[in-house]
Amino acid sequence: MAEKTLLQQIREKELLLNIKIEDTRREAEEIILNARKKAEEMIENSEKEGKTAAREYYDREKESIDKEIEKLKNQGSLQVKSVKEKGEHNLKPAIEKIVKIVSVE
Repeated sequence: MAEKTLLQQIREKELLLNIKIEDTRREAEEIILNARKKAEEMIENSEKEGKTAAREYYDREKESIDKEIEKLKNQGSLQVKSVKEKGEHNLKPAIEKIVKIVSVE
């Protein structure tokens, strides 16, 4: 077998390098594709977790507000009842005073 010329050896090396470059390019594209896919999954999971956390926070705060509203309603009802009882208690003396003032005139 005849020895290869320098030019043939250079062409062989170029061919091997081109093959390695193509292989490396494919590997890089695959790595990038996998990284993008993983990033998309992470974003989707983060969005789901964020929505879940937001919903839980909303529900907790709404429950707290509803309890506070109920508490204020109960306080208001108690105040109305108290004022009504005071008014009813003072009604008879007020009527007597009014009758007295009107009858004197």
